[in-house]
Amino acid sequence: MAYEQALTALADPTRRNVFETLRHAPRTVAEIAATQKVSRPAISQHLKVLHGAGLVSVKPRGTRRYYAIRREGLADLRDYIDGFWTDILSAYAAEVARQVGAQDD
Repeated sequence: MAYEQALTALADPTRRNVFETLRHAPRTVAEIAATQKVSRPAISQHLKVLHGAGLVSVKPRGTRRYYAIRREGLADLRDYIDGFWTDILSAYAAEVARQVGAQDD
């Protein structure tokens, strides 16, 4: 279940902040570290976990490595969460049908 890896990776608040930093554009470790309260080596470790969970990609350009969000890496997590919405909407529809049926009696 790939969504479990994504949930585990994003459970850490610093890792979530690193992930959110990549929301609009690919960035290097140095660029990400400039926005965080942790060291560059710590940022690298967080990116390693995010990469292992399939949430970020890395592309070398010269001597730099650019990290970017892998939107497809969120697909399993989104499917998992969407499953709850499907259950909730089905329960809501059943309750509406029950209430309408009760009014007809």
